Order: sequence, then structure tokens, then C-alpha cells
Amino acid sequence: MGYRITLIPGDGIGPEVTQAARQCIDALGIEIEWEIALAGEPALKEKNSLLPKETLDSIKKNRVALKGPIVTPIGSGFRSVNVALRQTLNLYACVRPAKSIVGIPSKYKDVDIVVIRENSEDLYAGIEFFKGESSTKNLIEELSQLSGKNILKDSAISIKPISQSASERIIEFAFEWAQKERRKKVTCVHKANIMKATDGLFLSCFKEIASKYPNIIAEDIIVDNLCMQLILKPENFDVLVLPNLYGDIISDLCAGLIGGLGVAPGANIGKEFAVFEPVHGAAPKYAGKNKVNPTATIISGVMMLKHLGEIEKAKLLEEATYQVIKEGKFVTYDLKPRRDDPTAVGTKEMAQAIIDKINGMKK
Repeated sequence: MGYRITLIPGDGIGPEVTQAARQCIDALGIEIEWEIALAGEPALKEKNSLLPKETLDSIKKNRVALKGPIVTPIGSGFRSVNVALRQTLNLYACVRPAKSIVGIPSKYKDVDIVVIRENSEDLYAGIEFFKGESSTKNLIEELSQLSGKNILKDSAISIKPISQSASERIIEFAFEWAQKERRKKVTCVHKANIMKATDGLFLSCFKEIASKYPNIIAEDIIVDNLCMQLILKPENFDVLVLPNLYGDIISDLCAGLIGGLGVAPGANIGKEFAVFEPVHGAAPKYAGKNKVNPTATIISGVMMLKHLGEIEKAKLLEEATYQVIKEGKFVTYDLKPRRDDPTAVGTKEMAQAIIDKINGMKK
């Protein structure tokens, strides 16, 4: 069976890690036609748009995409292309597994947590009002009257919408994922003790939906307590379901438990489309240096293959990657015991080692 898949190289180190992942996937012998689509800085230069219509049309046509990281400016400039992509395609579920890999330097062993993050609303909805603007001043006056709270006149305002429909959708997704993957527990993460309206709604939706899955343990935890418990006893957690902002933060924390963002894969999934991408950013200072670790993008490719139903091929790629990391010979600098290890290889060389391992395992 053949597939047509959209490949978005991204910017910064994106083209290097997506090329490595593509070559490893091609080595599996699956019939795939890759359709290259631009986003980020290359798209801005060539198409005068950070997220061109052609790229969105490609994903809508092919339904599945593998994407590299894209730079997001801090504090100013354009809003995240990643967020825009998820919202435009209604990719409401962000799935970020954090699983220990033998051979990766880490203070923890046997971590196996899946972060399932609501992708469409919360503070990432982008409903913002900047300090000093007339609309902000009007909003502050109205909010002060409605709430009886004193809001300082020089405030900036971000709105945090949490809806029942989006909460139910992501929570059902989390329980269905847990059931399909034979997971034992789903934990709802919130701050409902303080944000009683928004996080309180998310928690109440969780409790209602959890009752429909009596075979799965359901619990809830306040987000700050979760941060402490993840450091103390990560083995106590299985599947976490969270609103958007907490999910972004906690997925990075969980990546730290397994050795860093360089080995943290991700998927953004909706009813119709799915985009697979590493959790890490574009790291433009390393662009073109053949230095960065391609593991997160390769394992995102593993998730993509599972999504397509290519389970055995996905397992083969995953096992080949894990074996190369375990052996520790042909790995990038961040996977060595010391970052200045002169035996570290580049992105291309690590990908080739995985390809060689695939070819050896197929014989």
C-alpha cells in the first residue's frame, strides 16, 4: 500500500532532522511519495507567507504530515506558526510521549508517560489586548465593573477560554488513547482550586467522562503538585490530560526526565488530519552544522507510521533507533556521556547508522 505524505522541513535545524527521518523511513521499504511543503522563514521568503495556503492544502489533501521545527519569536513578531497550523486544521489533540531509552544520559529510568494536551484554546487561543491600546482600556473598565476586581490601568490582558465541548473532546481522546494502548491510568492536571470557572469546568468534564471508563484508573492533581511529584516519583504517572498551557510546560518537564527535548517526539491529531513533529524548537544557531540529534523527529515518524497502521514497520524503525542509541557509538554529542566527546557523530551519520541497523534487521 502506498502513501502520499506532506513533508514540511521547517527552518533552523528543521531541514536536517526531517531529512534524517525521511531517509530512515524510506529504508523501511514502504511506498511513500513525499510532497514537500514550506512553512516558516523559507515560506516567507518564497511565498511571502509564513504558512502558505499551498501547505495547508497539501496537508488537507494528504491528511498526514511530518513536520520539522519552526522558529517562534519571543515577545514580539509573528505569532507561532505551529499554533496557527494546529488551530487552522483543528488538530485539537497534542500527544507527547516521554519514554526512557537505554543509553541516554538521564537521572531517571523506566519513565513511560504520555502527555495529552488540549490544543485549541486556553491562553494559547491568542485573544490578547496590549497595554495602552483603547480596546484594552475599554476592556479593563468593563471587566472591573463585571468582576468587582481592581485591574491596573497599565495592564495587558490575555483571555483564557475553556469550553465544555473542547474539554470533553480532549478528555475522551485521552481515555480512548489509554484504552487502545492498554494504559492503566489517566490523570487530569488542573488548577481548579484557584481558577474555579475555567479549570473547574475542565475537571468536572473529566470526572463525568471518567465514569464511562471503569476499567481505567482516573485521578486528578493540581499542576504545581504534579511538577513536584514528577520529579520525585515519575513512575506514579501514566497518561496525563491537560489544558493547553499546562500541557506545553509539563511535556517539556517530562522530556527532561528522559534526557531532553532531543529525544521527545510529538503528534498533533484531529478528526481529519494529523501532523507529526519533534517537541524541540528550531535552534537556528545550529542550522546547517550537521550536529543536532535527529531522534525526536525519527520517533515522531514512528508515531506517524503507527497512525497509518504500519505497526511492524514502526516497531522496526523504533527498535533500530533504540539499538543505535544503546550501543552509543554512532550518536550525536548530546547522547555521549560528555558533550565534548570527540567520537560524537553528526546528524547524517547517526541517521545512516540507523539505516544500516534497519537493513541488518531486515535480513
